[in-house]
Amino acid sequence: MFSISKFECQQYQGIQGLLHLLYTVYNAPVYWEKTFTAWCNSHLRKAGTQIENIEEDFRDGLKLMLLLEVISGERLAKPERGKMRVHKISNVNKALDFIASKGVKLVSIGAEEIVDGNAKMTLGMIWTIILRFAIQDISVEGTAFVCVCVCVCVGTFPHTSYSFTSLKRSPLWKDGLGFCALIHRHRPELIDYGKLRKDDPMTNLNTAFDVAEKYLDIPKMLDAEDIVGTARPDEKAIMTYVSSFYHAFSGAQKAETAANRICKVLAVNQENEQLMEDYEKLASDLLEWIRRTIPWLENRMPENTMQAMQQKLEDFRDYRRLHKPPKVQEKCQLEINFNTLQTKLRLSNRPAFMPSEGKMVSDINNAWGNLEGAEKGYEEWLLNEIRRLERLDHLAEKFRQKAAIHEAWTEGKEDMLQKRDYETASLSEIKALLKKHEAFESDLAAHQDRVEQIAAIAQELNELDYYDSPSVNARCQRICDQWDALGALTQKRSEALQRTEKLLETIDQLYLEFAKRAAPFNNWMEGAMEDLQDTFIVHTIEEIQGLSTAHEQFKATLPEADKERQAILGIHNEIAKIVQTYHVNMAGTNPYTTINPQEINAKWDKVRQLVPQRDQALIEEHARQQNNERLRRQFANQANVIGPWIQNKMEEIGRISIEMHGTLEDQLTHLRQYEKSIVNYKPKIDQLEGDHQLIQEALIFDNKHTNYTMEHIRVGWEQLLTTIARTINEIENQILTRDAKGISQEQLNEFRASFNHFDRVSTHSESQRAGENEFSRIMSIVDPNRMGIVTFQAFIDFMSRETADTDTADQVMASFKVLAGDKNYILADELRRELPPDQADYCIARMAPYTGPDGVPGALDYMSFSTALYGESDL
Repeated sequence: MFSISKFECQQYQGIQGLLHLLYTVYNAPVYWEKTFTAWCNSHLRKAGTQIENIEEDFRDGLKLMLLLEVISGERLAKPERGKMRVHKISNVNKALDFIASKGVKLVSIGAEEIVDGNAKMTLGMIWTIILRFAIQDISVEGTAFVCVCVCVCVGTFPHTSYSFTSLKRSPLWKDGLGFCALIHRHRPELIDYGKLRKDDPMTNLNTAFDVAEKYLDIPKMLDAEDIVGTARPDEKAIMTYVSSFYHAFSGAQKAETAANRICKVLAVNQENEQLMEDYEKLASDLLEWIRRTIPWLENRMPENTMQAMQQKLEDFRDYRRLHKPPKVQEKCQLEINFNTLQTKLRLSNRPAFMPSEGKMVSDINNAWGNLEGAEKGYEEWLLNEIRRLERLDHLAEKFRQKAAIHEAWTEGKEDMLQKRDYETASLSEIKALLKKHEAFESDLAAHQDRVEQIAAIAQELNELDYYDSPSVNARCQRICDQWDALGALTQKRSEALQRTEKLLETIDQLYLEFAKRAAPFNNWMEGAMEDLQDTFIVHTIEEIQGLSTAHEQFKATLPEADKERQAILGIHNEIAKIVQTYHVNMAGTNPYTTINPQEINAKWDKVRQLVPQRDQALIEEHARQQNNERLRRQFANQANVIGPWIQNKMEEIGRISIEMHGTLEDQLTHLRQYEKSIVNYKPKIDQLEGDHQLIQEALIFDNKHTNYTMEHIRVGWEQLLTTIARTINEIENQILTRDAKGISQEQLNEFRASFNHFDRVSTHSESQRAGENEFSRIMSIVDPNRMGIVTFQAFIDFMSRETADTDTADQVMASFKVLAGDKNYILADELRRELPPDQADYCIARMAPYTGPDGVPGALDYMSFSTALYGESDL
């Protein structure tokens, strides 16, 4: 049965112990000096020195004082640096006084014996130091290790029972199996215990000593021959050696605990860094897409043709249908990821995440607002451009029609005006020429209005920036120049005829009357044909009805016009009758006009033919406007339902987020079902988009039946999806917080009630504004990004923050100090030895070089690194 008595723990203290010590030292085996020298050097090498001869190297007291400082971790009095005997005795006395201050009574050991190099006394003093600072630690605070020694031995040799005394003197140490068992118990990968043989002590001992020196940093204090070659191994050498195993394994256990804590903290930090990198990348991608898209939406370079502008409109519809919806989801997911990351940072006692400049959620929202503003302006510009091009096409066609009619009328007029036929004409012919010229002047005046219309249309085309304005201007200029030339020629011919008018007396009144009545009637028919063939643009039922009414009024004038035609033809018939009756030599032509009955009849027939064509065009346009009105009402009927539905859902979500009942899981299930019902409404939005596209394709630009536009519906729908997603994410973060911090459902309900109460309070009296500093501190916790909004999640984190069981910077720093062997710095090799490779590399890459006075090459500052893990840092 294993037991440790108080006497055994203190057997080497007091007078009896000293007598026993003197006896054993006096009869000490020769390998004591080897064992004690190795033990001293195992500590002195930490200070960068060692001893060669134990009785000589301690004589001046300097290395003795240094040894005591290393093994105790305390500072001794400042040593004397002189080389005289008195200086050496002073230093040794300081060492002995320090040993005595630790409760060790030294009898008959004086400084003079140590300075004189007394080997027995020096070894006795070293054994006393080993007892106090190595073996006594095992007795007082490491009894568990002694138990392990026994358990190892009993486990290996279950038929044997050991006491503390028998443990020191056991043959297990002599055959090496005890040392091997200790190593195998703590580091089984270093020794295959099953292959050891009890009858091969030399191999067992050499294996144990070599492994301990190479892998456990335990110096070789004995040779195998020192133990095997004696009948009973010396207990002091064995205890000294075993105490080194205790300290080695005790430090390793502390290092393992410290390494586990550091690994846990680093894993949390690495996970958070990955989330930060993911957020930064997603934010960068979204902002880059917005940056590329806005210039496209802000490009207001118009096309020259209606087809090209309609293609731009189709490209914009594809953008709204295909390209933007995934980005809406990315923006929503980005906000969710940001909130989740902030929750994880708070739960792990890390500072709030501050994205790179320009990548805050508010920055993305601002960029998104600019994008939507550009969208709205771009769509309005497209529709206005289409209206402008439609108007331009109409004006251009009207210009061409009027120009063609005018050019056809002026054809040959210059040649006619330049004829000098009046020089050889008879009096009657002169009078005829004069009357004919007067009729031409009347006709010319009648065409003045058409020329002005042509010029006005050309001017309007210029003002509207018509793409083919140069050719329009050139043609208009030719018409105006020709018109001026006709005016000048007309004036010149008129003057010539008037000069010869006095020589002419006769003129055929009937021809003159025919010419005077035929000319305006001919102009009327030409104007009627022009109006009947004129294209028209209308956008409402009222406009087409106005055109139809005007057309009906025109048709009502046809009977009177026909009477005028019959009257004009009657004049011509009367002229023909007179010519035939009186044999007038007129060659059957009217000298006053080029208009003849055949031309009048032909134009009249053309007018009658164009009337039903105009009727059909108006009927078709009326049908188109009726269809447009149907599209307006169809869109309005749906929009007037969907718009209020979206607003109602937004209000319901607001109420749900305030008046949540039941467990968080019940609330999450309810919200997800609510989200599903909202998503199921999407086909109605798509149907409305289809109706909106039909309206745009029909070039319908207004709708008096609804106040909702497609843009209103789109924005409302996107806000609805984003709001429900945010609300669900808030509940998920509350679950994460509750599970991490152990908050009960009752506490959550109390938090919710308190939050709702304070959320309704909007004003404070002067007396309520006390404690502004405390309020500022709380706001810096619950609103770290200065958004001006406190979420329920942040409120929960604040309410439960004080009870959170999280790692701190001091705990991590203490763990690194264990791995560093109590040094103020740590080396890369120590990190790689104690931590997994990836986490060791993580620390080495981020730790700053240590700059303290006790540093060595390659030293790393684990203190600033630990602080940075929990403070403002780029880690």
